[in-house]
Amino acid sequence: MLCIPATISSPEVSFDQDTSCLALKGESYPENSFEFFAPLFSWLESDLPRLKKLRLEINIPYMNSSSTKCILDIFDLLAEHAGQGNEVTICWYYEEGNDRALELANEFSEDLPLPFETIPFRNEEG
Repeated sequence: MLCIPATISSPEVSFDQDTSCLALKGESYPENSFEFFAPLFSWLESDLPRLKKLRLEINIPYMNSSSTKCILDIFDLLAEHAGQGNEVTICWYYEEGNDRALELANEFSEDLPLPFETIPFRNEEG
């Protein structure tokens, strides 16, 4: 079971075992990104080998450079997992008009040997 609640500066991280979906949602600029993401890396190291299928959903409108590094490290682990014959897909959600988030997603997807889908959404708030 993986469930890390969001804070004002860190995303919610959750895993739904029924759908094999790992979700990261919210802004990511914690004071120490590596410390924040450590439980996720521990979970990936222990539970990922048991999963034949994983869908990673990311909805992070803003992340600092150390969070970006952590996301890259996660992608590396997932690419390695996929290379062992497992199914891994990544869905990157970004708010329509947030060109920075879309550009970041496109940069990530260029070098990633995994199915990577960018999905726009419209923020209906405010």
